[in-house]
Amino acid sequence: MQKPNGTGVGRIIKAARCCMQGFAASWKFESAFRQEATLTLLAIPFAAWLASSVSQFALLMAVWCLVLVVELLNSAIESLTDRVGLERHELSGRAKDMGSAAVFVALVIVALVWGAALWERFY
Repeated sequence: MQKPNGTGVGRIIKAARCCMQGFAASWKFESAFRQEATLTLLAIPFAAWLASSVSQFALLMAVWCLVLVVELLNSAIESLTDRVGLERHELSGRAKDMGSAAVFVALVIVALVWGAALWERFY
């Protein structure tokens, strides 16, 4: 049976193209994604300065990557919800609120990990 997305290297190339389209759409249409991506890039030199080891640097950056992952998923939920219908609906609002809550939790994780690294460095 023929796979709709192809097989082998062709499938990998198509998947990479879809990934780049997702990043481009997120950058173009989602200001929160742009802000968080910018913060992630700005965090790199601070993480390098703050980290006491390579693994701590990886952790400091991984939590920012987690924020980006959650923001991408939240944006996907919002886009799909808007595609289904723009009228107010309790379930649509709940889905969007839950996505926003997930982003908030990811940002709390950033605060905890970076706070712990700052604590270790200065106290």
